[in-house]
Amino acid sequence: MCAKNYFSDPTAIIDESCSIGEGTKIWCFSHVMKGAKIGENCNIGQNVFIGSKAELGNNVKVQNNVSLYDRVKLEDYVFCGPSAVFTNVINPRSHIERKDEFKETLVKKGATIGANATIVCGHQIGEYAFIGAGAVVTKDVPAYALVYGNPARVKGWVCSCGVKLEPGAKDTVCKACGKAYLVSAQAVMPIAKG
Repeated sequence: MCAKNYFSDPTAIIDESCSIGEGTKIWCFSHVMKGAKIGENCNIGQNVFIGSKAELGNNVKVQNNVSLYDRVKLEDYVFCGPSAVFTNVINPRSHIERKDEFKETLVKKGATIGANATIVCGHQIGEYAFIGAGAVVTKDVPAYALVYGNPARVKGWVCSCGVKLEPGAKDTVCKACGKAYLVSAQAVMPIAKG
């Protein structure tokens, strides 16, 4: 079994030969498969499944009822809302095994996946992107994008603190934290101070 430098509820199933970082908490009825990699200070909610080839960075929060199948990778500080769904095969059939066809899904640093959102496999969610509740993501999402709907579309931009940005003539400043950004129709870039 993994070195016990983390907390797990007695009802959680932690398979041998997984990697779980210090300070991580794994709550009731969750299952971490052999080979899974979980970083430090993560919070894994109730009834979460983490596949053997799934990877979670540090400080990731996964709320209740989320399944992170093989080839799903969540970078540091990713938030997954309750019952978010990640697929791993484009065209599943119960009578055809397609384990060699799993597609990678990458969720970049600081991104948020809203409750009940579905992330179709093979796509990348950019840094600090915000996926609205119930969205169905069928293509790559740019960094700092606010997307929602079915299919999900870019509806605006958000600061790294999660507040919606109001575009200015050349740049905009977050009303909540004061960070400055260059905003265009297709992208947002933080403006370095100094």
